[in-house]
Amino acid sequence: MTTRPSFSSVVAAIAVAALLSLLLLQATPAAASARAAKKASCDLMQLSPCVSAFAGEGQGAPSSACCAKLKAQGSSCLCLYKDDPKVKRIVSSNRTKRVFTACKVPAPNC
Repeated sequence: MTTRPSFSSVVAAIAVAALLSLLLLQATPAAASARAAKKASCDLMQLSPCVSAFAGEGQGAPSSACCAKLKAQGSSCLCLYKDDPKVKRIVSSNRTKRVFTACKVPAPNC
């Protein structure tokens, strides 16, 4: 009998894959300049401390490191990636909105 992976483990896998893909894309000069043109202060990779919180893993509130990064990046940072199919599910996730609320950062309204 096979067991199905839990929803949170699937979301976590998608989040990790998206962040790794973005890391690889950031290595190309064209992607780096396009990213810089969109918003110099927004760097999705800076939100890596929030991956487990976005995926609904762990217990309780997001870590202080996650909240610090959310505050530094701002709520509109994720909106820049809303059309990226690998990140789209994270941006529109109810769990993501709860993480922003717990960190006292306005949730993205993309």
